Amino acid sequence: MKKRVFLSIGGMLFFLSVLFAQDVPVGVAMAFKQGNSQELNKYLGNKIDLNILGQSSVVDKQTAQARFAAFFTENKVSGFTVNHQGKRDESSFMIGTLATDKGAFRVNCFLKRIENKYLIHQIRIDKTNE
Repeated sequence: MKKRVFLSIGGMLFFLSVLFAQDVPVGVAMAFKQGNSQELNKYLGNKIDLNILGQSSVVDKQTAQARFAAFFTENKVSGFTVNHQGKRDESSFMIGTLATDKGAFRVNCFLKRIENKYLIHQIRIDKTNE
């Protein structure tokens, strides 16, 4: 009985540590999955290095949201899959595949820790060859 209680408590602590250790907010992936630029805006830093289909620029939060809205309008999103994510020091990243009606896109998203939360400072979206 003691062993079962110990294992249950240990499992719960492990689950909680994994839950709180996420450095890429779950909302970022959900925003891409829904094609929702307003939701994505909640995770953007003040200045974003934005590269969409080879057009690169450093923009403010509002301009980035407008560009994402235009991209999502032009490319109806049907799904998003996180392929890889990781963390190093005060930064984290996520690499995913965005499925749309016009094909698949590779999304690279880089975040920095600012005031105890991770905010996006760079996003790159490229067409895949699939």
